Amino acid sequence: MKNYALIATAYDNMARIYIGNTTNLVEEARQIHKTLPTATAAFGRFLTVSGLMGLMYKDDEKLTLQIKGDGPIGTMLVESNGLGVVRGDIINPNVYIRAKKEGKLDVGAAVGNGFLHITKDLNMKNPFTSSTELVSGEIAEDFANYFVVSEQTPSAVSLGVLVNVDQSVLSAGGFIVQVLPGASDEVITKLENSINGAGPISRWLNDGRTIEDMLEFISNGTQKVLATKELKYECNCSKDRFAKSLSALDNQTMDELIEDDGIEVECHFCKTKYNFTKDELIKIKDNQ
Repeated sequence: MKNYALIATAYDNMARIYIGNTTNLVEEARQIHKTLPTATAAFGRFLTVSGLMGLMYKDDEKLTLQIKGDGPIGTMLVESNGLGVVRGDIINPNVYIRAKKEGKLDVGAAVGNGFLHITKDLNMKNPFTSSTELVSGEIAEDFANYFVVSEQTPSAVSLGVLVNVDQSVLSAGGFIVQVLPGASDEVITKLENSINGAGPISRWLNDGRTIEDMLEFISNGTQKVLATKELKYECNCSKDRFAKSLSALDNQTMDELIEDDGIEVECHFCKTKYNFTKDELIKIKDNQ
């Protein structure tokens, strides 16, 4: 099943909602990066919110999002765009920390204290980067804080990843609800109450309910779906791209690689490996 997101408004355009099912996307990332449960939950939440945030921009606009915490996971990096495509990297996938509450994973402890950095490439002269401090390391609260502090947009963010006993992903998803200018106190209160009453989106999805069901619950039936977008984990790496990167190395480094009689490079995002023979390296150097 393809993962997808809905972009909608509610309460006569007083709120905008981005909501997505990312179950298969997060499971694919888990398999690629071989994450243990708590790392799966953290990385899955980060991929989900990054994918939803990417949909706020044009198809050819790109975001690079980085969570740099002092917890055992270390740094997580995700790239997303307006097409709903994400790819990411996690420094330490081998993190499994249980919370004191039964059945919970302690994502906050795994991420720790640090910063959220977001770079927007909007096809202008220079990309723009903004940073906010992590509030809890739980990802959703950290992004809600980012939207208020950096974009002055009051937002509610909910993210969930449910991990099975075999460490596979049972369900994953999330939503971003943004209050638009002119929203009344009554509408804000209704949104707050419905969001608080909704519970984890991962539970909804695992129970067989859909993001359409949750959208209707959150908006109290006032939703107007503007678009449906596919969400997917996809890497655009290639041997030619790596060859171009190698061509940027200095002569001394290239000579050392040539002496090694060929090298193997691995993509951080999808773990695909590319081999370059000695002759290929010599050709790359000669074409510098």
